[in-house]
Order: sequence, then structure tokens, then C-alpha cells
Amino acid sequence: MILVVIGLCLFETVSSIDNAVINAEVLGTMSQKARRWFLIWGILFAVFIVRGFLPWLIIWITVPSLGFFGSLSAAFSSNPIVIEAIESSTPVLMMGGGIFLLFLFFHWLFLEAKTYGLHVEKFFHRQSVWFFAVVSLLLTLIVWFAMKIDSFLAFGAVVGSTAFFITHGFKQNAEKTEHEMIHGESSLSDWSKILYLEVIDATFSVDGVLGAFAFTMSVPLILLGNGLGAIVVRQMTMGNIERVKKYKYLKNGAMYSILGLGIVMVAEGFHYDVPTWISPVMTFLILGYFFYRSHKLLKEEKSCEKKKKGIEE
Repeated sequence: MILVVIGLCLFETVSSIDNAVINAEVLGTMSQKARRWFLIWGILFAVFIVRGFLPWLIIWITVPSLGFFGSLSAAFSSNPIVIEAIESSTPVLMMGGGIFLLFLFFHWLFLEAKTYGLHVEKFFHRQSVWFFAVVSLLLTLIVWFAMKIDSFLAFGAVVGSTAFFITHGFKQNAEKTEHEMIHGESSLSDWSKILYLEVIDATFSVDGVLGAFAFTMSVPLILLGNGLGAIVVRQMTMGNIERVKKYKYLKNGAMYSILGLGIVMVAEGFHYDVPTWISPVMTFLILGYFFYRSHKLLKEEKSCEKKKKGIEE
């Protein structure tokens, strides 16, 4: 349980860096009072409403027989009927979440601007036109094999792809609105901006919540791990965001973690039994590697700056 919570916290923190950057830049256009309200009271909404209610709602929809309140503690239940209900519905949830995460990774790999952490990233970025072909073929292949097992499993894959494109649309609109706010092209009030940030936080949290199911099906553990991660993100927003942005490969680590978690979830959707320690350990290793790469690059850049200053003097 400790390993799962630490893994969730780390994954939520690193995968939410983009969210922290948007928060910091929009907060820079707001009054001190509005900033304090968002950073203090907004955390209650971010942790308890979004990261608590969303996984609870997902499990309830996936396993409606548990009931709304029964889904909260279902993972800790010893009732054989509850256990059977969870086991029968888990593959559908895992398949949908896995497809969502895989689409998210390929979108980053093919279309998003990035600091290249691996040589192959530059190659795939140049082939951006192939993104929609790759994810369409991937979805078709997975649905084909899923249909042979269970039609609901195939439906779960389609729901995952639908959820990706819906949230992607919100994120694109967020980038446009953020640009308008920063450059003074928006007439939104401070309270409207706070509401905007909360909606964006909810949109970005979908990645972390769906990825959390690769760690555990327990809503309390997801709430604890993702909640701690959300608090760390708010702390970064308050004063350390520029320092975090200097670690250029952290986003790469987050996306490769998402790839690994997506593969784990699709495998579990196809009824492969993946050990529970795989997801947190894999996350630690991937993020640790890219943090090391980022730290090494930062040291090299600082060394070059010192040499330039020495030459100028």
C-alpha cells in the first residue's frame, strides 16, 4: 500500500507539470487575494472533489451493482459477491483507461513540441502526419481481438478513445485561453479565471486518475496518492515552477510512464495477471532515469554559463 501511494503521488506530480505551468502563468495575471483563494481553498476542490469523486464515479459506472457508496470501499471488501463483481468489470475499465493513456502518449510523441530525451523522439515528431493513422490502426486491432473475448471489452476500448479526444479538445481550448490571458487579450474577471483554472485542473486530472487504476482499484488509495500529488503541484505553482521547468526531461519521463501504464492496463484488460508492484516500480525507474538526465543537463548548462562569464571577464 505504501509503495502504491508513493508511486501514485510521484506519477500525479510529474504528469501534472503542464497543469502547474498553466496555473502559474494565469495566476500571474490575477490579484493577490484571488491567488490566495485559489492556492488555499482551491486545493480542497482539486483533492477531494476531482481526485476523490472522479475515480469513485468511474468505478460506480463500471460496476453499478456495487451501488454508489459500496464502490468506495469495494476494493477492501471480503464479500465474494463484491469481489466477483469487481473482477468481472475490471477488464472493461482497464481497457478503456489503457487506450486513453496510449493515445495520450502517441499524441505527445507525434504532435507535441518537446525537448528530445531519446533520439527516436525526433524521428517520430517529423512523422506527425501519421498520428491519426497509428492510433486508428491501434484501436482497430485492439477492438478486433477484444471482440473475440467480450463485446463490452471492445466497447471499453472505444470509450477510452472517445474520452481522449473529448479531453484533448478541452486542453487545446485551455492553451488558447491561457495565451489570451497572459497577453491581456482576455477580459475575464479574477473569479472567472479561478473557475477556469479549476475546470482545467479537472481536465488534466483525468490522465492521473485513469493512470491510477494501473496501480490500484482502491478509491481511498487513489485519493491519498493523487491528493498528495495535487498538493505538491500546488506548492510548485506557488514558487518553484521556474526551477521545475529547468528539468527539461521530466515531461518525457511522465509520458514514458504513461506508455508503460497504458500497456499494463491493456494487458489486464485482456485478462493477463500483472503483479501489483510492476506499475509503481516501473514508474520509479522511468522517472528516476529522466530526472537524472535532466539534472545532468542542468549541471552542464550551468558549467557552460560559468565558462562564458569567465571568458567575458
